[in-house]
Amino acid sequence: MKNEKDEDVDTVGDMQAFKTVMKHLKVLARSSPEDKYLLVTGIRQNKGVVAVTGDGTNDAPALKKADVGFSMGITGTDVAKGASDIILLDDNFSSIIVALKYGRNVFDNVRMFIQFQLTVNVVAMAIVFLGAVCLKSTPLNAVQMLWINLIMDTFAALALATEPPPKDILDRRPYAKDDPIVTEVMWRNVFGHAIYQAIILLVIVFAGQGLLCETFDV
Repeated sequence: MKNEKDEDVDTVGDMQAFKTVMKHLKVLARSSPEDKYLLVTGIRQNKGVVAVTGDGTNDAPALKKADVGFSMGITGTDVAKGASDIILLDDNFSSIIVALKYGRNVFDNVRMFIQFQLTVNVVAMAIVFLGAVCLKSTPLNAVQMLWINLIMDTFAALALATEPPPKDILDRRPYAKDDPIVTEVMWRNVFGHAIYQAIILLVIVFAGQGLLCETFDV
């Protein structure tokens, strides 16, 4: 972990030994600042996600190296606060659980909102394009499209942004840093729902008048 000048480096020297220890490591007692930095560096080298809590100046390297650093707002030093990403104003460790829960919930809500918006826009573009090609006039003009987007963006954003976190949200593994925000499952849902909605709307556009007249005997 150190060279001849006793300076920190960003790689673990014996990664095989580190992996062996990491499998069985539960508690690291009487650890030095170098031990903490080494642990964070090794976990990140193995594609892990690391959160570190600390309040002292010697915790600053590990706090800065971690994916998320938590420092104490009351007892923490200015150096620790400057190196951290989140400051716990009440110095309560249970606040970390709340931060994890709502952090994951926000990410899930963003994904749901993106999936919803992509589905709506794909359907709208398909209806406008096919309607303009087949009917020589667009079923939705520019003002109507703006109203649809305004209503969808506003109410969908409010509904999805206020979605509470489920009880099992902390049972799953954290997301990797290179995970795409739009997954393959989301793309499948977007195009699957879009095709279904487009079929229904195209039936209404091209045969809706006849179906309604037959239904109500007009």
